[in-house]
Amino acid sequence: MVAPVSASRLTMERVRAAQDTLRLVVPESRFLASVKLSTRGGGWVYLKLENEGPTGSFKVRGAYYALDVRQKQMNGKLPGVVTSSTGNHGAAVAYAAFMHHVPARIYLPENPNPAKKARIADFGAEIVEVGKYLEETRQHAAKFAEESTWYDVVDGSEPEMLPGTATIACEILDKLHHVDVFFVPVGDSTLIRGFAFAAKQLRPGVKIVGVQAERAPAYALSFAKGHAISTDCSDTVADGLSVRDTIEENVREIATLVDEFILVSDEEMLGAMRHLLMQEHVLAEPAGAATTAAFLKSETKYAKKMAVLLVTGSNVTEELLLRALQTR
Repeated sequence: MVAPVSASRLTMERVRAAQDTLRLVVPESRFLASVKLSTRGGGWVYLKLENEGPTGSFKVRGAYYALDVRQKQMNGKLPGVVTSSTGNHGAAVAYAAFMHHVPARIYLPENPNPAKKARIADFGAEIVEVGKYLEETRQHAAKFAEESTWYDVVDGSEPEMLPGTATIACEILDKLHHVDVFFVPVGDSTLIRGFAFAAKQLRPGVKIVGVQAERAPAYALSFAKGHAISTDCSDTVADGLSVRDTIEENVREIATLVDEFILVSDEEMLGAMRHLLMQEHVLAEPAGAATTAAFLKSETKYAKKMAVLLVTGSNVTEELLLRALQTR
C-alpha cells in the first residue's frame, strides 16, 4: 500500500512515479513562447498550456493519479468515487473514474458554470447541485462518501493529488533550465504546493509567485498573516479560484514554498483573457488567465527575467468570453 503524502513528505521519486503513470493518459502540455509578453516585460515569457488537456484543465493530473493510487490500494475493487467542485476538479475526477471504470458522483454548488457541468456530464458522472458555496457543497459530498464508502477526492486536502500536480514543474524544468520565476494560480492550493515542491527541488532559488483573485484572497491573506484565514465570501468571475476557507497545514507548506502572492481583479483577469485569445491565440477561463493578469500588472519587476505563466483552464462560458472580449 502506498502511504498518503503531504507536501512536507513529498519526494521526487513519487513525482517521477506520477509522471510515469500520467504519461499514458494525460499528454504532456505545450509550451508557448510569448513574443508579446516578452517584449512588454523586457525578458522571456513562456506560457504552459495546461488548458489543453483531456478535461480542459490541469486538475486531471492530480485527480487521475490519486484515483489510480487508491484503486491499486483496493486491488481494483473501488466501489465508486465522489467529490465536490466548482467544475474543473469535478470534471477531472469524472474523467479519472471513467478511465478506471468506476462510478462517479460529482457535487456542484447551485447554478454551476454550464461549460464545466457539461464537461462532467461528458464522462457519464452523476451530478448533484446543492449549496450556495463550495464549502457547503463539500459537506454533502462528505456525508455521501461516509454512507456509501466511496472514495471522496477532496481538492486541497487529498495528499495523493500532489505528485500529479508536481509533474507540471518537471515537464517545464526538464526542458527549460534557466527559469527565474513561475506564476501559479491558487484556488484550493493543491497545484501550488505540488508544483512549487518539484520546482524548488529541480531548481533551488527559483521564485514562486502565487496568484489569487482580489475577491477570493483567503490563501494570500493567510500567507501574509502566517496562519489560516477564512473569508466571508468568494464572489469572483474566476470560479476556479473561488475559495473561502484555508487549511492550516496547507498554509504552513505554502509559507516554505512560495515567495510572493499577487492579487488580481476580475477586470484584470477578463483583460488577460482577451490578451491571451487575441494576441496568443489561447483560450483561457478567468482562473486560467490569472497568471497573465498578474504578470501584466508587475511586468517591470521581472525585466530581463525568464518567467513561466501557468494557463490552467479553458472551460469558459460564451457569455463570459464575450464579456472578456469587450474589456479594454
